[in-house]
Amino acid sequence: MTARVARPRLFPLTWPLLLELLLGIGIGVIGTALAARLSDDSGAAFGLANQVFAAIFVLFRVIGAGVSVAVTQALGAGRRDQADAVARAVVGASTWLGVGGAALALLAAGPLLHLVNAPSEVAPLARVLLQALAPALLIDAMNATMSSVMRAHLRSREALVVVIVIQIVTLAVALLAMPYLGLPGYGLACLCGRGTGMVLHILLWKSRLNLQLRGEDWWRLKRAPLATVLHIGIPGAAENISWRLAFMTSLAAVAQLGALALATHAYTMQFLHVILIFGLAIAFAVEILVGHMIGAGELHAAHKLVRKALGFGIVVALVVSSCFALAGPWLLKKFTADRHIIELGSTLLWWTVLVEPGRVFNMVVINALRAAGDARYPVIAGAASMALVLAGGSWFLGVHLGWGLVGVWIAYAADEWIRGLLMWRRWATLGWLPHARASHRKLRLARPG
Repeated sequence: MTARVARPRLFPLTWPLLLELLLGIGIGVIGTALAARLSDDSGAAFGLANQVFAAIFVLFRVIGAGVSVAVTQALGAGRRDQADAVARAVVGASTWLGVGGAALALLAAGPLLHLVNAPSEVAPLARVLLQALAPALLIDAMNATMSSVMRAHLRSREALVVVIVIQIVTLAVALLAMPYLGLPGYGLACLCGRGTGMVLHILLWKSRLNLQLRGEDWWRLKRAPLATVLHIGIPGAAENISWRLAFMTSLAAVAQLGALALATHAYTMQFLHVILIFGLAIAFAVEILVGHMIGAGELHAAHKLVRKALGFGIVVALVVSSCFALAGPWLLKKFTADRHIIELGSTLLWWTVLVEPGRVFNMVVINALRAAGDARYPVIAGAASMALVLAGGSWFLGVHLGWGLVGVWIAYAADEWIRGLLMWRRWATLGWLPHARASHRKLRLARPG
């Protein structure tokens, strides 16, 4: 047993996470710009292929949603042995999930793009890119897991360094390869960047966490530690998968509006991704700190932290989204010269000012609920809104009523606020408390001696 890990305050843990997420989104924005230089169809294909890529990546949430909670709770309770057992177990599970995800992208790229109604002029380009990204999916699974363990040990700065190196390598290769190889050049760049990141993670696990992986750790599925992860991970993945399926349905509705609408959606979503990561960084930091607090039995401190973080996150979301809306016309001109895309994208960015505060409720409170062991409520409470409001509303408002992309964005806003207020009600009324006490009790009773 090791001494209990000291917990930092919210901001010192948040800023490395924010920079890490900014770099990850930044390379996507640059990739979109490079693809748009080839043509608007290539820009639309890039956005569509990356959305399908992200949908496949949701498979890894089965492990990713649970590993951070399992490790942080064990560390908070002073159970380093249990934290290490979980870390080793999730590496093997990530290998198998990565193989499955890569095979899906490689062999089912065409059918997956057909499901989202990819326009005929976009589908061939998107299929080639998605297949080129397949090898990167395998390594992404391992990197995501190993990075989550690093952050759970409060090594967020080291995790940030890995991301910086990954993005530098990815950008360098993309700039060299895409002018000659087209969209597949981005797949090569991702493979090189992710491969470099995995090597760095292995070295950091050994030097910073004193965790050296054995050969069997890469493929063996260990039942007991994985059961702890899956208790949180399966409901967490179900919530994420439900949202992703609903979002992909809305993307299919956008595709029904034509290639111009799809290109506008792809460009505007790049900025939306940048906006949301400010709240997401706060949410990740809250999950890590709440996990440590639950493991240590500091339930009142956890409750106070979430209330403070939520207020801060809403203010940040309003400020950042308003800045992007004001700069919308100038930003969109970096992607396209099409006047209709620029005007419509600028309008969508103003609607995003309404979307983002509701999204902060979801990101911060859902992560806190998960860290407290209350992982089932978010998917149970939010499933109807995701299906009816996000997916159904996008079709009804955007396609049936003819409101176009504005109707889709209204559906996004309504869904985020409905689910966000449901999540806040759960936290504010202490519905998570029995789960937190049960998690703490389980760790205390499992303590050796």
